[in-house]
Amino acid sequence: MKKNKFLVLVLAVTALFTLILAGCGSSNTDSKSASSVSASSSQATVSSTTTGKTVKLVVGATPVPHAEILNYIKPILKEKGIELEVKEFTDYVTPNTALNDKQLDANFFQHVPYMEDFAKKNNIQLVAAVKVHVEPMGAYSKKIKNISELKDGSTVAVPNDATNEGRALLLLQKQGLITLKDPSGLSQTQKDIVSNPKKLKFSELEAAQLPRVLQDVDLAVINTNFALETKLNPIKDALFIEDKDSPYANVLTVRPDNQNDPAIQELVKVLTSDDVKKFIEDKYKGAIVPAF
Repeated sequence: MKKNKFLVLVLAVTALFTLILAGCGSSNTDSKSASSVSASSSQATVSSTTTGKTVKLVVGATPVPHAEILNYIKPILKEKGIELEVKEFTDYVTPNTALNDKQLDANFFQHVPYMEDFAKKNNIQLVAAVKVHVEPMGAYSKKIKNISELKDGSTVAVPNDATNEGRALLLLQKQGLITLKDPSGLSQTQKDIVSNPKKLKFSELEAAQLPRVLQDVDLAVINTNFALETKLNPIKDALFIEDKDSPYANVLTVRPDNQNDPAIQELVKVLTSDDVKKFIEDKYKGAIVPAF
């Protein structure tokens, strides 16, 4: 009887020990499984963050119309996973130096002749990613209403950078006010004027300053972006203006190292979309002309 009781006791202890071992084994397996799921979930999160991460582009621009156009496309780019930061500049030098120094991913303010001249003089590499619009340069005055009223010895203000000054002089030449050494040369200065019947006096100023000196000069040849900033309407206020087929299209400018970046290419695509074309036409009423 005692033997039977002992046998039963042994069997009970053995069963209990087996259950304990089984329980431990199950706990280890569940722990490993949970750890595996957790790792898998973590990897999925990392993968999702990587693929869904918003790419940031910093683009420098002059306020009107460039920054306005860029701000218009911000929501469109955001839907495509691109956060666009627009940094505004009021000069034509800093946006290019900042782009070269990689403080900017792109800039939007200049035409190709200016870009190429700046790059050459500063020994840097810049690339025109796409043509966006043309800003016809115009001549403005607070003192006369018609070019025929321009008197001998009048003072004419023009941009002081090589390409924009040449552009302004070509416009004056087209009005018969002067004759240039090279009738079609883009980079000319007043030293290249070979005929000046009215003995006009030229004041070379930074392009952004030209609208501010209208009260002090008889005539000023002003880039449209700066004219618009000071509420001058090129269509209504300019005494004369470039033809709408002007070759000076404003471009999105980038560096050689990032011109093929997917985010840059998406920016190019959006900037030349039908949506942007309609925005330019509706907002600027012919003062700004799409170049695509």
